[in-house]
Amino acid sequence: LTPNTTTKIPDITVMETVCDGEEPEVVTQACLLSEFSEKGEARALINSLPDIHHDPVSREATIEKFVVIMDRYQEQPHLLDPHLEWMLNILLEMIRNEKSPPLMVHLCFKFLYIISKVRGYKIFMQLFPHEVSDVLPVLDLLCRQDPKDTETWETRYILLLWLSMTCLIPFDLSRLDGHLSTDPGLNRESIMDRILAVAKSFLRVSDKSRDAASVLVSKFVTRPDVKLKRLGDFLDWCLTTISQTSEITMEGTVTLDGALQSLAQLFKHGKRDDFLQYAPTVLQCLNQKRIAESNQATLRKLGVKVVQRLGLTFLKPRLAKWRYQRGSRSLAVNLAQSSVTGSVEATKTDLESVSQEEDYDIPEDVENIIEQLLVGLKDKETIVRWSSAKGIGRVTGRLPKQLADEVVESVLECFSFQETDNAWHGGCLAFAELGRRGLLLPSRLSDVVPLIIRALTYDEKRGACSLGSNVRDAACYVCWAFARAYEPSELKPYVNQIASALVIATVFDRNITCRKAASVNILSPQGTFPHGIDIVTAADYFTVGNVNNCYLTISVYIAGFEEYTKPLIDHLVHMKVNHWDGVIRELATKALHNLTAQAPEYMANTVLPQLLPMATGMDLHRRHGAILACAEITHALYEIATQKNRLHPDPVIAFLHPDLVFSCLFFSVCGLIEKLSLSKMPFKDDPVISESTKPLYISLAALCRQYYQVEPGVANVEMQDQLVSQYLSALMSPEVLTRCGCALALGSLPPFMIRGKLQKILPGLQAACKVVQKAESQTEARRDAATAMVCVAVGVCAQGSPDRVLCEGNIRPVYEALLGCMNDYSMDSRGDVGAWVRAAAMSSLMDVTLLVVASAPELLSSDLVQRMMCCLVQQAAEKIDRYRAHAGTVFLRLLHMPQGETGNSLNWNAASQAFPHITQLLRLHQYQYHTLLGLTVSVGGLTESTVRYSSQSLFEYLKGIQQDATVLQQFGDTLLCIFRDNLRNDRVSVPLLKMVDQILANGCFELFTSEESHPFCVELLALCKEEIKKSKDVQKLLSCVAVFCGMVQFKGDVRQKVLVQLLMLLCHPFPVIRKTTASQVYEMFLTYDDVIDDEQVLADVMASLSDTNWESDIATVRTHRNQLCDWLGLPRPILVTKVTHLGN
Repeated sequence: LTPNTTTKIPDITVMETVCDGEEPEVVTQACLLSEFSEKGEARALINSLPDIHHDPVSREATIEKFVVIMDRYQEQPHLLDPHLEWMLNILLEMIRNEKSPPLMVHLCFKFLYIISKVRGYKIFMQLFPHEVSDVLPVLDLLCRQDPKDTETWETRYILLLWLSMTCLIPFDLSRLDGHLSTDPGLNRESIMDRILAVAKSFLRVSDKSRDAASVLVSKFVTRPDVKLKRLGDFLDWCLTTISQTSEITMEGTVTLDGALQSLAQLFKHGKRDDFLQYAPTVLQCLNQKRIAESNQATLRKLGVKVVQRLGLTFLKPRLAKWRYQRGSRSLAVNLAQSSVTGSVEATKTDLESVSQEEDYDIPEDVENIIEQLLVGLKDKETIVRWSSAKGIGRVTGRLPKQLADEVVESVLECFSFQETDNAWHGGCLAFAELGRRGLLLPSRLSDVVPLIIRALTYDEKRGACSLGSNVRDAACYVCWAFARAYEPSELKPYVNQIASALVIATVFDRNITCRKAASVNILSPQGTFPHGIDIVTAADYFTVGNVNNCYLTISVYIAGFEEYTKPLIDHLVHMKVNHWDGVIRELATKALHNLTAQAPEYMANTVLPQLLPMATGMDLHRRHGAILACAEITHALYEIATQKNRLHPDPVIAFLHPDLVFSCLFFSVCGLIEKLSLSKMPFKDDPVISESTKPLYISLAALCRQYYQVEPGVANVEMQDQLVSQYLSALMSPEVLTRCGCALALGSLPPFMIRGKLQKILPGLQAACKVVQKAESQTEARRDAATAMVCVAVGVCAQGSPDRVLCEGNIRPVYEALLGCMNDYSMDSRGDVGAWVRAAAMSSLMDVTLLVVASAPELLSSDLVQRMMCCLVQQAAEKIDRYRAHAGTVFLRLLHMPQGETGNSLNWNAASQAFPHITQLLRLHQYQYHTLLGLTVSVGGLTESTVRYSSQSLFEYLKGIQQDATVLQQFGDTLLCIFRDNLRNDRVSVPLLKMVDQILANGCFELFTSEESHPFCVELLALCKEEIKKSKDVQKLLSCVAVFCGMVQFKGDVRQKVLVQLLMLLCHPFPVIRKTTASQVYEMFLTYDDVIDDEQVLADVMASLSDTNWESDIATVRTHRNQLCDWLGLPRPILVTKVTHLGN
């Protein structure tokens, strides 16, 4: 495939095709890269470095582009191989150029690091030039670097890798020492010592160059000339560093990391004969340091790596004769055998070149090493367990058969139920490594396979969640390893168990990673997996990504194969019905419903008897899941029985005892009641039905239809009276949840239960909708009562009985209650909780109105319709996006009732789209008041986007009417009416003051300024004075100050009165009010220069306002304020003395 090429997926899915019994079309999807297609762009970026290195912006952009290009090849780095050499040569040429500034050199090394990160340093470093002439220049450049410079660590990293390659020259390094200065006044230091000193220094740094320094050590110290002179000394330095360094500090941790890395690399790359004599000393040092008990996971991992390398040093390199081998190590031999015999038989590798000695002395230290590796399998960090598992595999491969079997026995102990999930995970990784290397003999499979099957479903509850997803994932890895390590004949006795466990993990595991890991293993046991091709086609790697699809669709398909039907059902019953995650429990019960059709007799005779005791147990999770499962299975059995023309599934009736119904959790019981009712269980006149008068509103409709009808459409009068009376009396309960349940129960009653009781139900819901001033909030109850008001529309008839249908006699109270809810603006610690009630009222208004219009539109009077539409417009103009959108949707739905809903293109949630349309309603007199009332809250609100778009739309409207005195006067009167109606209602008055301030500042009322003491400004001033009278609300006072300053533009007596109010506020008890008033008055005189005609007076006033400390004491401030009054020709405010009347 070419880059970015994918195949097209057909409309019908593979699963649907398989389920229909058709041959599925082979469809693949891939996005594989075929070549380094960006080579031209990469070359251009590299060549541009000399031009852009000095510009930080261009340099950062170039680096980012190069990183993006290279990161595309993280999963296919081999595509870069043909291009590595030319990229390396260009960059090295720039580095070697003496004219290249240091900044450019560092930039080139950064590009080299980016390439090495993607391709891997082991491959990339081989391309570095390693001539004799390169040793000194690289070493000198490295010595000139500052190890503490955090910006240039890539330079040091690449130089250390380069030096590692130059160290491989096949010449004694002492020959290079002749190039050193022969001046006796200078200290002579050999190349060998310089390189060792550099390596030791960089083993202590905290950046990535520490890793490169360990690579340098492994290449340099293992040279023949260096190991003779410096190996012992370097190991002694490492051990001394480890012994004397504490991990308590960050610096100590870094130093230990470097020393351990160098030891691991040395024992990995060095010859066994050279290091065997030092191994006991190193092991002793590590034991004394107790690296395994360190708090640092990285140090524990490195400790495990060193220990396993020591174990491989103690043991002779050999291939165990006893190991299990599948096929030949030669691909040609395998292919030849396959073509001749048709199958690959187990063959044995030619071990003539390997030591034939089976029994030889094992050093005592090996036992200590294996013990440490086994302990590492139980470490709390995955990286340590993984390294330990690989160490177990490597060391076991060099042990005699008997000792290797003891290691396997020790690994089996990790699977005890006393062990943690860490031990189970480590044990799985170890078995995968042992199996992959042929070190787990087929005779041990009988012990191992049951443990792995248990690991595939391992799930340990811990608090509010569970542990074990990593164990299940590792168990899938074990299955993958075993399928490739053993002949199918070896796994045949266990393949059904493994297949069932993998299928269960594929469709029912909660973790998506585990489901995908299990799905890729379905075809692993070559051809022996029952129905493997069909299953893997339906449950492929991508299909199992959706957990709902797995539980409800794929599981049904797989259960169609007899081998998997009962295992799938049993797993759901025993592991998922009682799962800690409620979502999984519910999915499991729905899956049981779907699977019932595959084994109805098994469900009725085996599964239900198991679930019933669980439904009355102490574990809440188990009870919840069991009740839901009983409900779903019962309903499924009823559907099956109906299809077979049987009235009831008899086996179910025998096991469903009525006492079960009210013994457990609310919602699960509701679900059970609903399913039993839908299944038409013969519980009529049973005591359990008489107890079903609790507010189980979720299942109430189904319950009533099945058990409370004398005949279709006719209610059992006794039960009807009992239910309605109980719910109505509980509507006045002090418990909020009781009120909510009863209101919703009344709303969910089927029509035949409401007819004849409507005159009782309607007043009860009306009373529940009203706001009662009590300490305890009943917002949720009012919300649910408003939702339940829809129940009154059981029938619509203009001349019908008020007790049976919605008619002329009771329609107005219904609308009055709902319209009253539209004015619910209750607030508590949760915010505007009244919005819940308003939203429910809007939905109920729409539902009721649509029903009335469809049957008897004459019932709707014009005043009711106008009030309803005006309330909806007000909500559609307010500040909360969600409720604005809901109101807008309802408004348009009702506006276009005959044609259906229109205006779908309008996004009411977006303020930028909603407000330009809403403000158009200001042109309609009937809607102006409510539209402006809603806009007031939005324009004077706090949300930036809402304020911006609502104010823009409002000012666009005002701009269009500025020259029309009549329309502007009407708008002003509406504004004053809103202010008057909401005086001292802070929810409206404070935003209104902010909105008026913006309107005045934008000169929208300029037409009124030509008339002295215009009635609008006179009334506005009076309302503002009344609003802030005796107020201590700082925000309100500050908003009113801003309005007063804007009102100065009006001429006549109003201006004088406004100035008096401002001067009085200059002596307000709150310092912040005095200071802000002075500041805004100063700006006011600058803006409106016609207020003071005398320039000298203006200068004195401005100087006093700016120079006076208005936050000082009142007496001082009052002196300056009185002076301002004199300059402005205004009467000084007189301090009113409070008179206290003393009683006798």
